[in-house]
Amino acid sequence: MKRIVILGSTGSIGTQTLDVVRSYKDIEVVGLSAHENITLLEKQIREFRPRIVSVGTESLARELKVRTADLNLRIGWGMDGLLELAQMEESEVLVTAVVGMIGIRPTIDAIRAGKNIALANKETLVTAGHLIMPLAQGCGVKILPVDSEHSAIYQALHGENQREISRLLITASGGPFRGKDRAFLEHVTVQDALKHPNWAMGRKITIDSATLVNKGLEILEARWLFGVDMDQIEVVVQPKSIIHSMVEFLDGAVIAQMGPPDMRLPIQYALFFPERRYLAGERLDFQKLTELTFEVPDTETFQGIPLAMKAARIGGSMLTVFNAANERAVDAFLHEKIRFLDIYALIEEMMAMHKTIEAPKLEEILEVEQETYEAADRWVAHAKGC
Repeated sequence: MKRIVILGSTGSIGTQTLDVVRSYKDIEVVGLSAHENITLLEKQIREFRPRIVSVGTESLARELKVRTADLNLRIGWGMDGLLELAQMEESEVLVTAVVGMIGIRPTIDAIRAGKNIALANKETLVTAGHLIMPLAQGCGVKILPVDSEHSAIYQALHGENQREISRLLITASGGPFRGKDRAFLEHVTVQDALKHPNWAMGRKITIDSATLVNKGLEILEARWLFGVDMDQIEVVVQPKSIIHSMVEFLDGAVIAQMGPPDMRLPIQYALFFPERRYLAGERLDFQKLTELTFEVPDTETFQGIPLAMKAARIGGSMLTVFNAANERAVDAFLHEKIRFLDIYALIEEMMAMHKTIEAPKLEEILEVEQETYEAADRWVAHAKGC
């Protein structure tokens, strides 16, 4: 029996992870967390019977305790609750499906406790990869990527020598605004940006896909996961989301992982690695798949990739600024406080203001995060809005 904890069980990745769990009798959910959706969390608790759960605030914890008074359940809240879940003695794998830098400390504690990490939280490696990867190696812990692109690379590299990598080719759908210019983007709405052509994802990551910041984050994450230089990572637009990413080796061979756009596949691969199990769902029909097209990403219009690359070249705490500024910008856009193109402007401004710390410790990363949040909120407050 494999026992897992899911941080962020009510979000897109969390709910799809539970879809995978439903298919098997030899995997048990021993812990769950949700930020504020305790209605869905209660349903999950009654179905999967975890031993410990955690929510965002003390008041939500009290309410959930009343709702689940008939169950033998420990309920925590806040960061302390997440850290308790991360270190649960009974668990083997921590699924980090929370959004934002809140995932860093639980991931570190889980690694120290010897748990393998099914990583869906980009921010952990983007901002603290220099801390996470050496710690995981020292503790003998696997970091198993859940992102479809990183999972594709991980699968392509299975059994290969990573020293023989020439390039990593990270694919992108191009998002809902592929082919549009900046004049068009001046007037797009939140509803427009949330209409992803291929994937059903959470609101934050869907906006990141529209700005191509998501691809920037994936570049930053990939260099830590696979130990490559920034110059060895390229983004290729593949609009149908059939090829999820590729690895080119020194001899010129390219290995690609293909499949329908279904997040359950990389989730299941991470949970049961190195075993592959049957997964019900759509299959590629190569008799109907007449062509696959590729494009170069428009980095003049969509600045998510060049901003991420700039942050990477500077390094250190600038990566935290890039990530934290984007978090605040996306939240402001979703609440219609700023326009779509203001997302880039806010990130640029926060990066321009920051004095970089070369190799920040965890406490410094969290301090820079908070400082960036506060500066970004002031910027938003003075913005013209939508």
